[in-house]
Amino acid sequence: MISIIFALLSALFAAMTTILCKCGLKDADSDAATALRTTIVLVLSVVVVWVTGEWTQLPDATGMTLLFLILSGCATGASWLCYFKALKMADVNEVAPIDKSSVVLTMLMAFIFLGEQLTTVKIAAMVLIGAGTLMMSIRKGNGKRKAGRWMIFAWLSAIFAALTSILAKVGVSAVGSNLGTAIRTAVVLVMAWVVVAAKGKKNVFSGLGGKAFVFIALSAVATAASWLCFYYALKNGDASVVVPIDKLSILAVVLFSRIFLKEKLTAMSGAGLVLLTAGTVLTAIPI
Repeated sequence: MISIIFALLSALFAAMTTILCKCGLKDADSDAATALRTTIVLVLSVVVVWVTGEWTQLPDATGMTLLFLILSGCATGASWLCYFKALKMADVNEVAPIDKSSVVLTMLMAFIFLGEQLTTVKIAAMVLIGAGTLMMSIRKGNGKRKAGRWMIFAWLSAIFAALTSILAKVGVSAVGSNLGTAIRTAVVLVMAWVVVAAKGKKNVFSGLGGKAFVFIALSAVATAASWLCFYYALKNGDASVVVPIDKLSILAVVLFSRIFLKEKLTAMSGAGLVLLTAGTVLTAIPI
């Protein structure tokens, strides 16, 4: 039960992250914004690790544990860079559903690699989530952007996100979830700054206005909260249950995007949202 509560909290903070980032990315470079956000997230993660005393577990971490956490961090970094690149190019309601489709792949990988049970109910949930995601990704009257690069980045983000969950599940099994989050975030930070430097974007922060900086900073705080809740839930529950519940953030994303960004859902997207939500709820049924 505690894992479900923290998964729901993770979903709420994740939705806040998406909306705040979309606002901050309006006039900012997505790679530079990712690097800035990750820096703040790492600082917050380290503070939590220090306060909880989990830093004392670091000497006990095995090489295998560190390897999986590092690999998870690499997958997270790739997912973030792709996701926010897509988010800068397209509407939240276009990008978010594709990113959330990673749950289907996560459930399959949890069954194959982690030995988690794949029941009839979970299979039905996967079908509903897949169908709902497909319906939400169909944007009539927006064909030009639909065929653009943003969709490639969105699908890459989903693939890397699925890998992140599986690798992290193995990595945090032997250390505290907060410590695992901090280690992964450090890896993401290195990746983000390497990308910024490799693309010659060292001076992009000079173009960041105060408003954009505030939104990006707030999104980092929301990200840290989401991560800490998610990996605590993942440590104490099944990946095939925790990950889908975390993806319920799509409901809050759609609501917030309507209120703050004035984005609208088509009839088909609305129907897809219902299916996606129904599938996600099914995953929490212990059958």
